[in-house]
Amino acid sequence: MLAALIEHDQFRDDYAGGGVLPDGPRHGPYWLRSITPDLYEPMSQEKAVQILREWVDPLWDVPTELEADLQREVFARLAAAGGIYCLSDLGDEAIHDWGRVHDHFHEFVLIDRSAGRVTLIVAADD
Repeated sequence: MLAALIEHDQFRDDYAGGGVLPDGPRHGPYWLRSITPDLYEPMSQEKAVQILREWVDPLWDVPTELEADLQREVFARLAAAGGIYCLSDLGDEAIHDWGRVHDHFHEFVLIDRSAGRVTLIVAADD
């Protein structure tokens, strides 16, 4: 399943405003060629929620509408997932030519077998 996700055209997104490039060589801050299924590590729901909450930044009050969106689109899906996988830090050699534009990049793959759904969650900034 992870190999199919990596091969999908929609996976070719640098998450820096350019959108999906079907023939693009980048994924987030990384060269696409550096990403393999074995780089995704199983993760607990609690740890994934902690990482995402820290990314949202607990020092500011999240607007009500944004919190509702996060709950529906992210945290509810995390709760329903039977498997959560996190892309490891791939190291400096995997970062593409301008990949350091991302200060933070977190990626999770959620597998919900009961719904027959695979969800990719990317938390990134530039």
